[in-house]
Amino acid sequence: MVTAEVSRRTFLKGGGALVVAFSLPSELAAQSVPPARSVKALPADQIDSWLAIGQDGRVTLYCGKVELGTGVETALSQIVAEELDVDFRRMTIVQGDTGRTPDQGYTVGSKTIQVGGPPIRQAAAEARQTLLSLASSHLGEPAEQLVVRDGVVSVKGDSTKQVSYERLIGGRRFERAVTKNAPLKAPGRYSIVGKPVRRVDIPAKVTGTHVYVQNVRVRGMLHGRVVRPSAIGAVLGGVDEASVAGMPSVVKVVTQGNFVGVVAEREEQAIQAASALKVTWQTPRPLPAMTALWDTIRDAPTTEKALVNTGDVDAGLAGAARVLHATYRYPFQMHAAIGPSCAVADVRPDGATVWSGTQGPYPLRTSLASLLAMPAEQVRVIFVEASGCYGHNGADDAAADAALLSRAVGKPVRVQWMRYDEHGWEPKGPAMVMEVRAGLDGGGNVVAWDYTVWTPTHSTRPDGQAGNLLAGQLAGAAQAKNPFIGGDRNARHPYVIKNERVTARWFAAPLLRSSALRGLGAPQNTYANESFMDELATTAAADPVQFRQRHLSDPQANAVVAAVAKLAGWVPRPAPSKRPPGSGVSRGRGIAFAQYENAFAYVATVADVDVNHATGEVRVARVFVAHDCGLIVNPDGLRNQIEGSVVQTISRALKEEVTFDGSGVTSVDWRSYPILTFPEVPERIEIALINHPERPALGAGEPTACTVPAAIGNAIADATGVRLRTVPFTAERVKEALSRV
Repeated sequence: MVTAEVSRRTFLKGGGALVVAFSLPSELAAQSVPPARSVKALPADQIDSWLAIGQDGRVTLYCGKVELGTGVETALSQIVAEELDVDFRRMTIVQGDTGRTPDQGYTVGSKTIQVGGPPIRQAAAEARQTLLSLASSHLGEPAEQLVVRDGVVSVKGDSTKQVSYERLIGGRRFERAVTKNAPLKAPGRYSIVGKPVRRVDIPAKVTGTHVYVQNVRVRGMLHGRVVRPSAIGAVLGGVDEASVAGMPSVVKVVTQGNFVGVVAEREEQAIQAASALKVTWQTPRPLPAMTALWDTIRDAPTTEKALVNTGDVDAGLAGAARVLHATYRYPFQMHAAIGPSCAVADVRPDGATVWSGTQGPYPLRTSLASLLAMPAEQVRVIFVEASGCYGHNGADDAAADAALLSRAVGKPVRVQWMRYDEHGWEPKGPAMVMEVRAGLDGGGNVVAWDYTVWTPTHSTRPDGQAGNLLAGQLAGAAQAKNPFIGGDRNARHPYVIKNERVTARWFAAPLLRSSALRGLGAPQNTYANESFMDELATTAAADPVQFRQRHLSDPQANAVVAAVAKLAGWVPRPAPSKRPPGSGVSRGRGIAFAQYENAFAYVATVADVDVNHATGEVRVARVFVAHDCGLIVNPDGLRNQIEGSVVQTISRALKEEVTFDGSGVTSVDWRSYPILTFPEVPERIEIALINHPERPALGAGEPTACTVPAAIGNAIADATGVRLRTVPFTAERVKEALSRV
């Protein structure tokens, strides 16, 4: 049994930065760790908060960003190895531990490399400059005459005069601030960044030795389950504890407000007790029928915000040769993590330690502190990788469940969500409605554009508020205050149109609990914008690629559209003509383009689809992507991200839709919420990467998710002559649309 570790801060305060490496059995990786006691966040302006060099020459990066399956552990290590001039194999990374790493907020929005990478690069550059200064004193030569190779500093022209990093500082602190004045290595000198380094996390994952949060075991740990309300908004009527009194090894029934849980000695006992516990609920007013979803969204009270208002839209529409109007709809969708959420919490009177797959250890810490009525400095959150989430899934909620149950019994408690917990109670990607009008002049150019999106906020992340945690809501925490975020992302299209109006109509209360799902509102808005651009191209009898290019003024945007057209072998053609429906299969091709958040990565996608007219089934046969995210840190990792985004978003476009009734979510398993299967993955996904080493690195996980739904929808229209304006493009929806032709 592994004994308690000494915190990194204890070492740093004592003047040492000794890096000790040891291995743990996979299920013992989180043995008893002392809770944080009045520990403040590590100062981000100190090298020692970010980096340490061990006596063996290994470099440890302490990173507030976390590995969610996107390869950032590898990419961030490449950045540090590059700036320090050390072999990549010397790198070790510690992630997302409020007791050991700086606060870098959430790992979200494809911002890890874009926003999280620069301070890490700067700290590494500062460390290198410090090491050169130490080497200069040691070797008696000016720093300008020194060179570094794999952590060994030598004198130019005399390699016999050398000293290693570990000899200079191994096991000791830098004691230097990150001044941001240290020069960064020029991209032309890169030898690690830009190379396809193999991901460091994959070997353990494919051999089954990787430690996920589901594998965490703590000495003396018990197991808990939460009994969910009978309906969204239900109020607890009563709990009959006698109903489980005779069950073996049940430790406690826990109630707080509407929060009900059980704790038992073993996992299966907790499951059985939660199922057997008799609980009565007072049923609330039922939700509106699912068939009324779109009208409910349109009729909700809203706060209106003008995002763009240039020219005279009304006059432009009035003077247009042709005016088009369309309404697009995007449903509630879920993260559908294949591994349900899990967490372990050890809450004691003097502090708490929580192991979680959270995207934001520090924000979760402050939220748990509020939930537990405990100073944040006494709560330590340790990130342990979970099933990839790509948004705000149940990870934080499972942590809160475990914390309340642990506090109630005074021992560590593990909470493993069931499939119906994850599907039924995780925050959902919000449903949205987008309405757009546009006018064409006699030459087929867009002269006016009027776009409105109805959306709730796309983020109810913890953010220090217990009321944003499911357990907090049930336990009676104060209602959270969440700003309107994300629903307006990419509502503004990237094209040059003289008269343009873009409006967000924010509504406060979505029917289902909602929060961030990959891309937030960008996939929905891009789906509407890019579908409508195709409808305009059809009306103008214009080739969809050429139609977009003549409305783009940004050279990078045009280059990406041209690159995907070349990659796909696009043959210019007028907009698709209607094909007579039949019982056969027709193939269509569609394109979509976006600049993520109108400011970052550029991506264009072409999709080839086969539509079965008899069954309505759509198969995405081939996908082509051109991608420009500035400096590419790891091209292999980038391709993986794009491919994964393509596959996931095909699933969202063709299959995924949360269903609900008057009580709550009804799609609580894989039958009622199907996702793409392996046989349905495209036969080809081809990617053209456009590298700009001279430009900052931009995020790459989410941009492709914007363009895939529209590209598929445009391809279906090309194949059938029928335009679908509601996602997902299920077989039933396609068949019904074809029947109206």
